[in-house]
Amino acid sequence: MQTFNDTQLPPVATWRINAMRFLFLLMAGIMGAMFVWPQLLFESADWDVMRGLAKSMLAALALMSLLGVRYPLQMLPLMLYEIAWKTIWILLIAGRAWMAGKWTPDIEALFYDCIGIIIAYFIVPWPYIWARYFKQPMEPLRKAA
Repeated sequence: MQTFNDTQLPPVATWRINAMRFLFLLMAGIMGAMFVWPQLLFESADWDVMRGLAKSMLAALALMSLLGVRYPLQMLPLMLYEIAWKTIWILLIAGRAWMAGKWTPDIEALFYDCIGIIIAYFIVPWPYIWARYFKQPMEPLRKAA
């Protein structure tokens, strides 16, 4: 069986690690502390189920982002999740609405909230992600005898 350890992963520049820390801090601070948590604490009594669900998930994402400030490489899957959902929303929801002429103020507001994710594309260490999550062998399904 092939073994793989952290010494085989490509190095990640310190500036990139610190930039990821800053992105995680923005996720926790701006999204969580400034918007989602105050809404959950003070405005959530009259929300429908789906809005409450979405805000709860964003609040959890903000809390988990605090771990990314301390451990940016270990919390990369959280950053990838953020990149994935915002990219999917921009392309498949906002993009289709724009092409169909159904652009609304709500879509525009969320578009501007999401478009900043483009910065993450330049900060995340793609060679490290490739080596860690695609090239590295999968963890065994059962314990070796």
